[in-house]
Amino acid sequence: MLYGLGMLESGITFDYGQLVLDCEFARMIKKAVQGFAVTDESLALDVISEVGQFGEYLTHEHTFQGMRGQSRPELIDRRTRSAWENSGQPDIRERAMDKVRHILENHEPEPLPESVRDELRAIVAETEQEE
Repeated sequence: MLYGLGMLESGITFDYGQLVLDCEFARMIKKAVQGFAVTDESLALDVISEVGQFGEYLTHEHTFQGMRGQSRPELIDRRTRSAWENSGQPDIRERAMDKVRHILENHEPEPLPESVRDELRAIVAETEQEE
């Protein structure tokens, strides 16, 4: 279980930018701990036979198919330093805050079911009576 997403200073401070970063890290961790299938297909034994030990695998269709199933970070920048510098050097914090602003401006949550709303109202009413 992951704890403290978005929290800073031992939970004294909450930061939306840190939250979206932590969510990205959690997705990557989840992907890694799911493990990897070890099969003839995933080992690409037929591709190894086809290409050979000194061949080039990066542009092989099997490689493209395999990489589509890998983690796809939205905030971590995997470009080369020169490509990053040419793009204006937006750091990960800037990208995180851009995503936060996009979410806050565009997200429309699904309404809670009436039964859940009723239960929440009952909890609030009970708590207010205790005071």
